Amino acid sequence: MVAAEMGIARCAKIPTWFGVGGGADAFLTLANADELGRLIATHPDLKIVGDGANLLVDDEGVGELVVSLAGDAAWSIDAKHGLVSAAAGSNLPKLINACVREGLAGLEVLAGIPASVGGALVMNAGGGFGQIADVVERVHGFDRTGSPVTLTRDQIDFAYRHSGLEHLLLTRAELRLTPGDQKAIRARQVEIMAYKSQSQPMAANSAGCVWKNPTLAADLRDIGAASTRVSAGMLIDRAGLKGLGVGGASISPRHANFVVTQGNACARHVIDLMRETRARVFDAFGVRLEPEVVIWRRGGVGLDAEPSAGRGA
Repeated sequence: MVAAEMGIARCAKIPTWFGVGGGADAFLTLANADELGRLIATHPDLKIVGDGANLLVDDEGVGELVVSLAGDAAWSIDAKHGLVSAAAGSNLPKLINACVREGLAGLEVLAGIPASVGGALVMNAGGGFGQIADVVERVHGFDRTGSPVTLTRDQIDFAYRHSGLEHLLLTRAELRLTPGDQKAIRARQVEIMAYKSQSQPMAANSAGCVWKNPTLAADLRDIGAASTRVSAGMLIDRAGLKGLGVGGASISPRHANFVVTQGNACARHVIDLMRETRARVFDAFGVRLEPEVVIWRRGGVGLDAEPSAGRGA
């Protein structure tokens, strides 16, 4: 038995920003991410949970061992050369603040995105101001055999909300930032945060954007031309769905790509609301929305319970 397995908790709640959903039959917080390689031998299908900001767990929970790397959250910053080495369990907003204080530009464009560094890498977190792929130099982790893996930036299949890293268990990333004027970088961070505070329900129980922005297969009048990416929130809004609710979950009246939960909500409400939203947008525009939020279910993942690949956000 791996020493860390002594700390496994049974039937533990999985923390998510939605504040709803089931737990894990087995849950473990690692103080040393290097132990992941040894854990895989006894738990080949283990899942990694980051900050829980982009995750929804079905009410029935999950049967696999769920591992948090929050106990190994250190980073180092070489401000002179713009090099940052961060553990996958590091809190992204805190790391952004630390880099801004050191006068390093590149991460401030992710201001307002709650995530662990590992979770941000797997989903290629970003928005209208930039994405984490733009500053990645290399990543480290393990494959599903427990073998260590290191990938350089040109070996990673980064694209919009995609990295191709889902099959790996990430432990650390090296980032290349740009030394610059600290006051200007801080001002940019404040500007981005102010914009998001005005346009998004930042204080609500939410997982951020629920849907990926789709690419149109055909021209849509007053929306966009074929092959262009359009706002999922705009489509949901134009379908008249702002404020639509199922149980304790509802589409935010402030930003249509956010689902927020109230005290009586459960994960099933969010899932049913997502299905209803997807169906109505398809009926209105012929566009099928793809979830951005990661959904864990017992025996599967995703809105329609696809077979699990054993890797979460």
